[in-house]
Amino acid sequence: MSSTEDTNRSRPGRKPPRVAAPATLTIGFVLVPEFPLMAYTAAVEPLRAANTLSGCELYRWWHATPGGGVVRASNGISILTDVEVGAVEPDADRVFVCAGGNPASFDDPALSAWLRDLARRGVTVGGISGGPYLLARAGLLAGRRCTLHWEHVPAFEERYPDIAVVRSLFEAQGDRITCSGGIAALDLMLNLIERDHGPGLAAGVSDWFLHNQIREGLSPQRMDLRLRFGIRDPRVLRVLAAMEANLETPLPREVLAALAHVSVRQLERLFRDLLGTGLHRRYLDLRLDRAHQLRRESSMSASEIAAATGFSNAGELSRAERRGRLQAAMPHQA
Repeated sequence: MSSTEDTNRSRPGRKPPRVAAPATLTIGFVLVPEFPLMAYTAAVEPLRAANTLSGCELYRWWHATPGGGVVRASNGISILTDVEVGAVEPDADRVFVCAGGNPASFDDPALSAWLRDLARRGVTVGGISGGPYLLARAGLLAGRRCTLHWEHVPAFEERYPDIAVVRSLFEAQGDRITCSGGIAALDLMLNLIERDHGPGLAAGVSDWFLHNQIREGLSPQRMDLRLRFGIRDPRVLRVLAAMEANLETPLPREVLAALAHVSVRQLERLFRDLLGTGLHRRYLDLRLDRAHQLRRESSMSASEIAAATGFSNAGELSRAERRGRLQAAMPHQA
């Protein structure tokens, strides 16, 4: 036996070599007024659980908001932040902007400049729910693929047509991370914990929150049409999918019927039997819902919203909305 082998062999009573604790990663959360509390807590709580289960401070975090001080979530709960946006340059490995409400209307040059500075310093910058909208405004998503909450997607695509939007739970591309929000933030953080510290800890954190499946980033955001509408007829489901994909240039009834391989009359009957409304009315409701969404989530003009939802002008859209309100009120009138 060589002397080297002898010295490397554990001797009786000798303590095992000390293993260095993993380096602590610092995560920043930029909370924009009216931020979604569900998405924020789904992002920060897995970090706390990882620390608890590992017995180490694997993660620490801080909060910032434009103007500093207290920031209110969309449900009215307030959080006292640690940092004022732009005032200091805190340590951070990753910074996530969490926004909700109407991110298109939130324009803070100081926040945009601060995010760009963080990115220049090598910080991974991310957005949660409507947060990717603010990353795009800061010029941090050019040439990148991203995702955001499905409610914000139509307005985002109108405003940033050159940015590729994927309707997934989250997208992690190097030093940019985007997340659709809600419970998807939990899946994002579980995937990051797995990347940082292995699948065992990620599985433990997932179990901690009674989350029995860690979803991949490319999983869809929304329920399957079959579940959303409570129907199983493949003909109607094909038509509904085509309607949702063609709101700007509505498809004629004949084209929709051809997709279902039935006559227009048969398709009308299927819609009334399964959805309780006619083909035209259902298509119109989808277009009006999109118009309402764009009005709430973007700064587009009335004529631009009309064009994006298949109406010839703002007046036609306004008349359709007025008729829709009247029809909706009729069943409630005695």
